[in-house]
Amino acid sequence: MAAAIFLDRDGTINEEMGYINHPDRFKIFSFVPESIKIFNELGYIVIVVTNQSGVARGYFNEELVHELHNVLKETVARNNAYITDIYYCPHHPIEGIPEYRVDCDCRKPKPGMVLKAKDQYNINLEQSFMIGDRYSDVQFGKRLKMKTALVLTGYGKGEYTYHKHLWQEEPDIIGYDLLEIAHKIKLQHLQHKELNH
Repeated sequence: MAAAIFLDRDGTINEEMGYINHPDRFKIFSFVPESIKIFNELGYIVIVVTNQSGVARGYFNEELVHELHNVLKETVARNNAYITDIYYCPHHPIEGIPEYRVDCDCRKPKPGMVLKAKDQYNINLEQSFMIGDRYSDVQFGKRLKMKTALVLTGYGKGEYTYHKHLWQEEPDIIGYDLLEIAHKIKLQHLQHKELNH
């Protein structure tokens, strides 16, 4: 079975800008390709899981979501890194366009996107990480028995600074950004190897 890095998108991979309704507003952090390359080298499958309810709300269409995700994959690939797959949820349970107004099982914190990836790529969730910029990403990962990491980009710094005292569970790793998380996971791997030699 494979191990995976599941990544939230907005605030983790790219600048948090609310609803990204135009390619010009999709600003990928400069450290993302290097971070993903580290995950690749450690043998992880890299999968993005993102709620995009702006589709349901009529702010943008699914074509734009695909366009942004192609930009993301190409940006990473230019740096010899690789994203295996990107799953997104275009739905909202109570708002927006009728065809997307669905109480689905794919909108985080529901597990649909991760379970679909698990089946498609034969992933061992207990060996995998969920990384995001919100405490809800941590809760989401823990519920699926994954290890978790919180980045302090996006909403992360504010959530860590002002809500940490309310948290019932701690992330396994906290890092300034995705690159710091990648280095910390790499260090864990090296330490684990040394222990098993």
